[in-house]
Amino acid sequence: MEPSNILIGIVGKTNVGKSTFFAAATETTVEIGNRPFVTIDPNIGVAYLRKRCVHVELGLEKCDASNSICLMGWRFIPVKVMDVAGLVPGAHQGRGLGNRFLDNLRRADVLLLIVDASGSTDPEGVPVKPGTYDPVTEVKQIIYEIDEWMYSIIEKDWDKVARTIDASKTLDIAGALAQRLSGLSITKPHVAEALEKTGLIDKKLTNWTKEELREFMQVLRKISKPIVIIANKIDLPKADENYERMKIEFPDYKIIPTSAAAELLLRKLAKEGKIKYIPGDDSFEIVGELDSKTTRVLEMIKKNILKKYGGTGVQQALNTAVFDVLEMITVYPVDDPNKFTDKQGRVLPDVILVRKGTTARELAYKIHTDLGKSFIYAVNAKTKQRIGENYLLQDGDVIKIVAAKR
Repeated sequence: MEPSNILIGIVGKTNVGKSTFFAAATETTVEIGNRPFVTIDPNIGVAYLRKRCVHVELGLEKCDASNSICLMGWRFIPVKVMDVAGLVPGAHQGRGLGNRFLDNLRRADVLLLIVDASGSTDPEGVPVKPGTYDPVTEVKQIIYEIDEWMYSIIEKDWDKVARTIDASKTLDIAGALAQRLSGLSITKPHVAEALEKTGLIDKKLTNWTKEELREFMQVLRKISKPIVIIANKIDLPKADENYERMKIEFPDYKIIPTSAAAELLLRKLAKEGKIKYIPGDDSFEIVGELDSKTTRVLEMIKKNILKKYGGTGVQQALNTAVFDVLEMITVYPVDDPNKFTDKQGRVLPDVILVRKGTTARELAYKIHTDLGKSFIYAVNAKTKQRIGENYLLQDGDVIKIVAAKR
């Protein structure tokens, strides 16, 4: 089952639960330890977004999910997740092999910043008493490291880049800068938006000050690699109080209260058949034999995490990153708009993630180049209406593409 092209990067200070989050999200076995730099090389795995399957809305008994999983009416859509080694102060200057770790994030579309909401790890990632370190400072430090890393990439040869682009007299400044920054998976629309927001769109590059270049890169980072803050260890002392402070300090960021350790345990027990639990649920059902210690832990998870926050936060974090921050929607391509099937007669086999604002023709290109080139029209299978190439796709649309070439 191939995941979508989206890559979610997991970042944070060392020893704050990043590897636990990754293991819980991907159900991949990784080394988890209570010491700095357990993770050296990046771990890459597949996690799943959770979305109500459109077959439920259509009143169908079931679907034949192929490129994803349908479980109890929920469609689980695969995406790639990458966990890089923990960052320490000075990472952008190479401290703690920071540049190497940061470079692993070049291809990421969105970042999950895992923070120890309880303040029980110091700046170097060494365990301390809960409440000792300030997670607000922790968030600011990691964002600073990421921003400075991106700034350092373009600053080192900025004078040459600026002179070359200005000398070319090109009107496509955004395109030229995007080409220079393509190694960071930055696109022309990203650059154009950053130029507009910083007011630098009409200023010659050679006239930019260092302060303007730094501000431009900070804005560009927010656009091209947005961050979701994951307030991990939310069940530990001081965590809830710090979570409320983070919401005040970072009003422009999505902040998800999380217990990666709780999610990891729930998935483990579900896999063993001892509980019934679907990732993202706010409850579980015990169906097998459990020892008294595990039963007590589960009761604490239910009371202090699931009921209080509506889930462990792991599934919510993945969904928030892709559906809310990246503004992706789900579309189901079919061959028969009446039966909602593909050529093999499978009901709603595939679901595709596309950005909000994607057109019907762009969807055709995403399915196959020939479909995009020879696009004639499309059919909205829900309404049975014919739609044109500029129709803006809506979340949960079921679409048939009609083209000259099949």
